[in-house]
Amino acid sequence: MSTQTEIENKLSAKMEPTHLEVMNESSNHNVPPGSESHFKLVVVSEAFDGKNLLARHRLINEILADELANKIHALTMHTYTLAEWQESQSAVPDSPPCHGGGKS
Repeated sequence: MSTQTEIENKLSAKMEPTHLEVMNESSNHNVPPGSESHFKLVVVSEAFDGKNLLARHRLINEILADELANKIHALTMHTYTLAEWQESQSAVPDSPPCHGGGKS
């Protein structure tokens, strides 16, 4: 099973998100083709209600502890409550360009 699918399955099961996007951004970095090392998440869940940004990220870090320890090099997280997601009009910030590793 791919790392992306593992992430999707774990977050779906534990967070019950109303919206989930798992984007493999590895190709934007200096890694071999087909790598699964750099990911961007967009998670909208009631589990974030009443939690600050740090608590939201810690929750995801706990769920993905094995992947973070063994497979993922970089993880960008955008975490929203349903109200925040609706207010943002479903807009997610672009990832910054990679400046390391010799990628042009």
